[in-house]
Amino acid sequence: MPSRPSDVRVKGALEAEEIVRYEEDGPRVVLLDQRRLPDDVVELECTSAVEVAAAIRNLAIRGAPAIGIAAAYGLALAAQRGEDVGVAAALLAATRPTAVNLAWAVEQMRADPTPERARALHEQEVERCRAMAGHAAELFGPGTRALTHCNAGGLATGGYGSAVGALRCAWDRGLLECVWVDETRPLLQGSRLTAWELESAGIPHVVIADAAAASLMAGGEVDCVVTGADRIAANGDAANKIGTYSLAVLSSHHGIPLYVVAPTSTVDMATASGADIPIEERAADEITSRFPARNPAFDVTPAGLIAAIVTEHGIHRAPYRESLAEVV
Repeated sequence: MPSRPSDVRVKGALEAEEIVRYEEDGPRVVLLDQRRLPDDVVELECTSAVEVAAAIRNLAIRGAPAIGIAAAYGLALAAQRGEDVGVAAALLAATRPTAVNLAWAVEQMRADPTPERARALHEQEVERCRAMAGHAAELFGPGTRALTHCNAGGLATGGYGSAVGALRCAWDRGLLECVWVDETRPLLQGSRLTAWELESAGIPHVVIADAAAASLMAGGEVDCVVTGADRIAANGDAANKIGTYSLAVLSSHHGIPLYVVAPTSTVDMATASGADIPIEERAADEITSRFPARNPAFDVTPAGLIAAIVTEHGIHRAPYRESLAEVV
């Protein structure tokens, strides 16, 4: 998987094709290597489904919708190269078990594994983000100070963003004062990726240690928490980056609403509750190479701690089993 310097703009919002795209020349899938951000803006070139799968597994591209899009392009690449599409589909779908968008995108591609179909899925995902961002911004009042966790921007969705898209839309409407950005341990997707996206979009933000959120809430400096999700169960339980559940408990204690912003491709009505969501365990050396460690990548926030789930269809309230079933 060769890499090359990218001409991606570092000021202004990322375009969808700057995050991940399919190129007939090769053919190849080209993606912005998120492991290198924010210091180095480098593109990674994948010339096989195996290389796309490795890029997903190794977090060169991450975020539930974005890895689904990458998998769609990877499947198209396999078909164009004459590879066994069934084998490629199984390989891609197995790379990250928690995010349901991955399996969803692979299934969407099976009947028509072409670059055109993959591009259409990409465009639809970005449009869903724009729609849900507009709905989520309705939850913001003037001067909102929002806190977000991990990265749910264009990097995570293939363009525009879910939770960060909501922040962008609220900023454009004059409703957002600033964003508290959890650094998000252990891989710092907040301080590396979300802060970089907010800086590029010109949105005021301050990076904080994850453990600082409680103190800020107690001091009255947080008006809402906005996150994305990697899988939402039928009952509204939501899996997101590890640490989201802690924020939900803190928010509930301090009377602060927590909003989950995600496309319907993240809603899995076949998963009854959060107890049925598989939680990815990543390598211990992402935390420490010296001592024993546990490294769950996600946790599950119970539906009762979520004030609203926002999809491209609007704002959904509890009971989520009913409100989500109406749009999925």
